[in-house]
Amino acid sequence: MGVVNITPDSFSDGGRFLDPAAAIAHAHRLMEEGADLIDLGAESSRPGAAAEVSAEEELRRLLPVLQGLRDLPLSVDTVKPEVMRVALAEGAAMINDINALRAPSALAALAASDAAVCLMHMQGSPGTMQQDPSYGDVVAEVKAFLLERIGSVVATGIALERVVVDPGFGFGKTLEHNLELLRHFGEFAALGVPVLAGWSRKSSLGKITGKPAGERLAASIAAALIAAQNGAAILRVHDVAATRDALAVLAAVKNT
Repeated sequence: MGVVNITPDSFSDGGRFLDPAAAIAHAHRLMEEGADLIDLGAESSRPGAAAEVSAEEELRRLLPVLQGLRDLPLSVDTVKPEVMRVALAEGAAMINDINALRAPSALAALAASDAAVCLMHMQGSPGTMQQDPSYGDVVAEVKAFLLERIGSVVATGIALERVVVDPGFGFGKTLEHNLELLRHFGEFAALGVPVLAGWSRKSSLGKITGKPAGERLAASIAAALIAAQNGAAILRVHDVAATRDALAVLAAVKNT
């Protein structure tokens, strides 16, 4: 899954792809590098993100890009049911919701389509989630949340085959929480649905390496490979070509 942020304030590339033409060109470039799916986000969910963007502004940013990429498999990263409905009507193949369809009418928006949905765990909200995240047992609590959300989604009539889950690395977690989730990633792969891992360029990698967001490629690939070895079905990354090369080496080793 290649990332295209159509925002002025995303942590890794804020503003670079706010222009629709730049975003469309970048999405095509990521597909040429080997992405299977493009994840479009028009509202930043980075830690400490500013006040929520209105649905109107989110759609103003998103729609020209979504309409310009109709020929590509697209995921739309949003928490708003009204944005979900428009994205689905425009042909989005997946809704990637950091709020796990907990907003009123979000479940109904997905149930009325045949698109896939990614349910992510987040403690708190983007504006406050990194202030003091705490858990008794982070793995058990994230697993329990994802199981509950899977049950709610299926009860609404959304087929299990359409569901993906994401433990939400960096969303209301300390570095140690993130590492503990990665150590036990195989437990999420046993939930019965595909699992997405999103470590690319995140601040936890900066804490480990001391590198800024733009210099975390090696660390991002290392985390992606660990997740892949432990059952990740989707890797959400900014650097598709480099990650593809690393995965090719891993596959070659496994197949010999």
